[in-house]
Amino acid sequence: MPEAATPLASDTRSVLKTVFGHADFRPGQGEIVDHVVAGGDALVLMPTGGGKSICYQVPALVRPGLAVVVSPLIALMQDQVAQLRQMGVPAAALTSSLEPEAARDVRRAIDAGELDLLYVSPERLTAGSLLDQLARVPLALFAIDEAHCVSQWGHDFRPEYRRLPMLAERFPQVPRVVLTATADAVTRRDIRAQLCLEGAREFVASFDRPNIRYRVQVKTSANRQLLDFIKRSHAGESGIVYCMSRKRVEEVAEMLRREGIKALGYHAGMPAEERADRHHRFVNEDGLVMVATIAFGMGIDKPDVRFVAHLDMPKTFEAYYQETGRAGRDSLPAEALMLYGLQDVARLRRLVESSDAPDDIKRLEQRKLESLLGYCETARCRRQVLLEYFGETSEACGNCDTCLTPVETEDGTHEARLLLSAIYRCGQSFGAGHIVDVLTGKETEKVTRRGHDTLGVFGAGKHLPAKRWQGIVRQLAAAGLVVVDVENHGVLRLADRERVVPVLRGEAGVTLRKEPEGGGRRRGRAETRATLQSLSPEQEQLFQKLRGKRAELAGAQGVPPYVVFTDATLIELVRQRPRNRDAFAAIPGVGRSKLDRYADIFLTALSEE
Repeated sequence: MPEAATPLASDTRSVLKTVFGHADFRPGQGEIVDHVVAGGDALVLMPTGGGKSICYQVPALVRPGLAVVVSPLIALMQDQVAQLRQMGVPAAALTSSLEPEAARDVRRAIDAGELDLLYVSPERLTAGSLLDQLARVPLALFAIDEAHCVSQWGHDFRPEYRRLPMLAERFPQVPRVVLTATADAVTRRDIRAQLCLEGAREFVASFDRPNIRYRVQVKTSANRQLLDFIKRSHAGESGIVYCMSRKRVEEVAEMLRREGIKALGYHAGMPAEERADRHHRFVNEDGLVMVATIAFGMGIDKPDVRFVAHLDMPKTFEAYYQETGRAGRDSLPAEALMLYGLQDVARLRRLVESSDAPDDIKRLEQRKLESLLGYCETARCRRQVLLEYFGETSEACGNCDTCLTPVETEDGTHEARLLLSAIYRCGQSFGAGHIVDVLTGKETEKVTRRGHDTLGVFGAGKHLPAKRWQGIVRQLAAAGLVVVDVENHGVLRLADRERVVPVLRGEAGVTLRKEPEGGGRRRGRAETRATLQSLSPEQEQLFQKLRGKRAELAGAQGVPPYVVFTDATLIELVRQRPRNRDAFAAIPGVGRSKLDRYADIFLTALSEE
């Protein structure tokens, strides 16, 4: 069992400093904490890395009784408990991975009042005798994390969350704080209804993650693009690479290893023991790249992930936002790269159309997909487009690819009409390659055999190279004017009449992005390793020394390095070079427990320089 903590002050700011080592709350946190401490219910929408856990952990330590945290993943619970114990907070997780004796120890600690926080899955909470046991002890609050899982309108529906309304019925006087990083207005309304939170106060923090640089590239040679991205900007750093298929995961992980990059694959087809081992390695090792399907990620609390790369488009804007949000949780600079192409557009549209979901959900998913495609093809600041999707406005950020290297646009109405006409004249029965051959006047055997060299559109697009026409096909597919039939060898068809006819008649214009040179990576400002860009060579050397000391301490305790101190705390140690315990205590991330545990060790390491 965790060691007992010394009594905590009742003032929330004092708890924040003495336990968590932070001088003040981030914007929005303090108001939420005060509301929950006062006994109010809350629906909290805060981005990944925005500090959601503080919103229930501080009230848990201020209010009398046990705080029960409902979380969907064992890995996330274990990580949270490890971090809290490092801070001297008595916390435990009741999970299926515990041995029977360990589970009995947790249950005994609940009865004895020895815990401040208990983490538990929704299944474990609502089944068996745990609720009866909780009814016998004082309760501080219930926190329901990843609350979007309760909604079928969300992106990660989990039916076991539908049993959680019983908390309101059995414990009406215990405040509930419900938290999620991604939920649009429809999903938020559903969360309220499903969890009986009609009277809860809603807190919506900004979705902006200003430390993340967003990049989108047309997929040309995905392996080469990924390799260039990692070696140029993120060599030796931790990152996550998402692929759509298990086979692709294995291929990309092997490619990276051949290129000298420490990489592992992760997908649902692996044995549970192997997945657990790889998850453990990613969390505990520095500089490891995990190549994974979306089976990996939820529950990752590793703060020093410096990049997230998508080699295939995610299904929704919400999924993209949540997955990219796993980068830079420590608020240091990080980067998100997405590669996408025509096949991604076609695959995702087919997934929506072929699903068994009701028509209203299909229509919603189609709108979500169109929003994400618009983000990929935008010439505007990407951060502006992303934030607008979630109902926010902002100035151009100056830190995404379209800001760093502005995208040129042009009137593409004539070219769009030519392409749509060619698809129609060819009977809507051919793929992009054949249509482009017709437009550029290429007399292939297939073109002449079909008699398409006699069409009025044959050669009408000679003024543009074939590669540019391929890009126009992709952009019109993204705009919903062209449909790519993946199940029929990529045949191009015209979209609905109400979309296409106005363009063919000249009643609606089409604006196209100009493709960057080479169709792929566009050079922006000079790039450096994000984490260390503000450190001198001497400071970077000291930073690496402190990382080594941190790894040594973490290994001895069997915890991830960031549980000892995050990179952000180490960087502040390097910059400020504290010479005594008082100065060390003023470093962000150093609370009372960590001061006692580590101050002398790190002060010695700093004094040796």
